[in-house]
Amino acid sequence: MNKNTLIGSILIAVIVIWWMAVNNANAEAQAAARAAQAKAKTEKQVAADSAKSLVIPSKTPEIKAAPVLGGAENAAAPAMANDSAAAVAPKAEIAERSVTVETDKFIMTLTNKGAKVKSVIVKALPDSAGKFPELIQDTTLGAFDLKLDNADLSEAMFELGNTPAKIVVTDSAKVQFAFQDANGNQVIRSYGFTKEGPAVRQENKFVGFQPNAYELAWKGGLKETEDIPKSKGFMGIGGGGTYYFSEVVFNDRYSVEREMPREQTSFNATEGKVIWAGLRRKYVAMTVQFDEAVPAVLKTKPMKVEDSEVDPGTYKLTIADDFRGAQSLSYDLMILPLKWDELSALDKDYEKIIVSGWSWCGADVWFVWICKMLLKLLNLFYSIIPNYGIAIILVTLIVRGITTPFTVKQIKSTRGMAALKPQLDEINVKYRTDPQKKQAAMMELYSKNNINPLASCTGGCLPMLIQMPIFMGLFFVLGRAIELRGAPAFLWISDLSRSDVVWSGISIPIIMPSGLAILPWLMVATTYFQTKVTMSSNAGMDPAQQKMMVWMMPAMMLLFSAVMPSGLVLYWIIGNIWSIAQYKYIYSKFPPVNGSTPKTSSKLKGKNVKDAEIVK
Repeated sequence: MNKNTLIGSILIAVIVIWWMAVNNANAEAQAAARAAQAKAKTEKQVAADSAKSLVIPSKTPEIKAAPVLGGAENAAAPAMANDSAAAVAPKAEIAERSVTVETDKFIMTLTNKGAKVKSVIVKALPDSAGKFPELIQDTTLGAFDLKLDNADLSEAMFELGNTPAKIVVTDSAKVQFAFQDANGNQVIRSYGFTKEGPAVRQENKFVGFQPNAYELAWKGGLKETEDIPKSKGFMGIGGGGTYYFSEVVFNDRYSVEREMPREQTSFNATEGKVIWAGLRRKYVAMTVQFDEAVPAVLKTKPMKVEDSEVDPGTYKLTIADDFRGAQSLSYDLMILPLKWDELSALDKDYEKIIVSGWSWCGADVWFVWICKMLLKLLNLFYSIIPNYGIAIILVTLIVRGITTPFTVKQIKSTRGMAALKPQLDEINVKYRTDPQKKQAAMMELYSKNNINPLASCTGGCLPMLIQMPIFMGLFFVLGRAIELRGAPAFLWISDLSRSDVVWSGISIPIIMPSGLAILPWLMVATTYFQTKVTMSSNAGMDPAQQKMMVWMMPAMMLLFSAVMPSGLVLYWIIGNIWSIAQYKYIYSKFPPVNGSTPKTSSKLKGKNVKDAEIVK
């Protein structure tokens, strides 16, 4: 190899090595540049994504920091500049404020801490001093906190603007709260009021982001508006657990459910939709009513009322659901005194909060209808004679008048059967081994004497079948309808929805824990005579059983009636008096054969059958 060839080869090698080195350097530089760009893009995307989610400022016990305000571009700045350049000056801390709104129906206090309901005072339920009761059990917890995805707004401070501290609604009014996070995302919660309506329109709008799910938390529970007796009786709380209770209520489109769970419970968790849901006490309910049925999940947790052993307590309630593309969240907060006509006018089955029935037998329709008719009938009589005590007496007379023909038929049949008892005993002995001939002979005997053996059953059962739903209807109506709250009757009966206690200084443990009442003793007396008259007509009953029933029935009625509403006891007393008079009159028209109860014959067509053996 000559000298020139050698130098050329060396130069080519150097050039190749240099070119390769330059290419590698460029490749590394390009890779580094691409990595830097990708990193910047990723950080920017993360910042942009975070700007689409609500950020709740953290708080410490020492410093309650205000939300840091800023747009999405400021949120992305840390990826493109140093922290000091991206810092945003904090906004002044928002002070806690309240707004009280008064309508014709209620007084509601809202707080900007969580933009929630703090207090509700209903005007339909004044006490004896004329003061209106508070409905929220714990006003420090309030009701209807909002949680969006993982962002809990219950402690967030909302802007309230120049809204005055007190608003009296003359036509309509609206209170609006606004929260803005560090990324500039906003939640606007507004409450719309009308002068006379029971509903508060609650709207939640979102600016700059779209949450996937929400949760409404009613942490403060629902407070009992009535004074609960401080002692327990035979039927439970306050001498009547039926009248002082707390329920979780909701309409699942098929029926109105009334639940009293004893532990944390979920409803509607796997299937079904809810039209409205809320809490109920004796004379009032509060609900969240949706514009359409939604598959929301209801979760409840019992909430014990402090310093009260007789109060059955209330519940904490949460309502959770997904948005499924909805851009906002709106519903009505319903404040509902349990007045039947007003509830029925809403056309949402709210009247079934007062009383409902088993859907499997249709009682959620026909029994509710019976209760509705009873209340309408009471109100009709009250409009003529403004006294619900008189109205109850008139309803009693109508009910007993309807059942009287059945009772007369039953008594006639019973008397006829008693007269035929000797012949029936002889037929039983004669045809003791031939059931078919025995049945034929008995039917022939009934036919010749114009006796219907089924009448004693239908005549005895039908009146009870008619009376029991009415009795149960009055039981619920008189104990729960707000129309009878504090309604006096006459003499010492000052409140038909409560026991007629005349002397609280004397009480009978378990039976009359709240004090001495008069109507239960009248119930005992009338039940005794009514049972005695009824049992005396039953010739087939063993005398020992008759005697036991004569004393057992009054004792049972004393235990139950001592804690019943006085209106219900009045109804039963008038019914007993009617029965006594009815039986006395009918027995005078249909006396026993030969003036005494017929005795069993020992002969059959002149033949002695006393020693006949019974074939088993």
